[in-house]
Amino acid sequence: MNPYQNLPDNSFWAPAVAQKSMFDILEIWDPKHKLGLATKVATYGSCFAQHIGRALKQRGYNWLVTEPSPLMMSEETAKKFNYGVFSARTGNIYTASLLLQWLTWARDRSKIPDEVWVSDGRYYDPFRPNIEPLGFGTREELMSSRSAALDAFRDSILQAGTFVFTMGLTESWFNRQAGFEYPMCPGVIAGEYNSEEHQFVNQEYPQIRQSLTKALRLMRAMNPDLRILLTVSPVPLTATNSGRHVLVANMASKSILRSVADSLARNMPFVDYFPSFEIITSPPFRGTFYEPNLRNVTSAGVAQVMRVFFECLSKKYPVAQRPKPPGLKQGLRKILGRGRPIAASAQGVGSSTDAEICEEEFLDLHRTGG
Repeated sequence: MNPYQNLPDNSFWAPAVAQKSMFDILEIWDPKHKLGLATKVATYGSCFAQHIGRALKQRGYNWLVTEPSPLMMSEETAKKFNYGVFSARTGNIYTASLLLQWLTWARDRSKIPDEVWVSDGRYYDPFRPNIEPLGFGTREELMSSRSAALDAFRDSILQAGTFVFTMGLTESWFNRQAGFEYPMCPGVIAGEYNSEEHQFVNQEYPQIRQSLTKALRLMRAMNPDLRILLTVSPVPLTATNSGRHVLVANMASKSILRSVADSLARNMPFVDYFPSFEIITSPPFRGTFYEPNLRNVTSAGVAQVMRVFFECLSKKYPVAQRPKPPGLKQGLRKILGRGRPIAASAQGVGSSTDAEICEEEFLDLHRTGG
């Protein structure tokens, strides 16, 4: 007799993984908390977080947007100007320390630096460099927009029942003297890089865990009933400044983020983790859900992730959901059976308008090596 003899099949690799089709590996998440159709859900983080908000909305859940686009603005224009991408117009929040910085500023505006980048007569927000693709017309317009985003970010925490945060990067950039963090290296999207002023920090496990713990506790102080759902982005690094091969740097980065998420989910009752990272990157899925560039996740991959999410959720906490997209599983099988890559335009699983806005991809524009 030993402890393994009476374990269920999902504790063993062969019956739970190897002997199943990738489309039947579904019951991999045991959600801690109920997510009802009326529960307000705020979403922030790395690029992949954008898919979660859209999926919630499409399924009839209450995706919370506290900074909506102006009246009469088209959906295409709204997305171009980063409305309805996250719950507020923050841009990508790639790191736990950047999330903590947003929370600190939302509570105490006196700590916000007044730094602004100017290029060709246009004004760019160092902390949301891609929020206005052509920059702001005046400094005052930029500051007003930043203030509105902070208000909306704070309101989303106060109103939400669930806060979803997708962890993306360990590599980060700081102002050496003032200590505040930029979401991107200065000079990539806007601004100018200065080695004496700007500092690269590849954050390690203790720093990330500490920052995220502080952020989660701060949110709970603002909203004692708030529940947190962590995910890790399956999208690899566009580039690394670590000095290592990007493949090795990416594995180190994602492993650290996954470890932090696991630790907090196991030790904080109000924190849960959803394995979107595992669904896209694990061996059983054979890289099927990546585009030919081996970085971007196909719309079919997003659909599979959200299928697992909603099926696990509804099995434990049944709710009256709107009908599922027709023929998703069969459609994916058919596409794969033809030996074709799953394109973003695959019928029934997404469209080109679903492509995420990912500021990190601007790094590839600066590549000069062969």
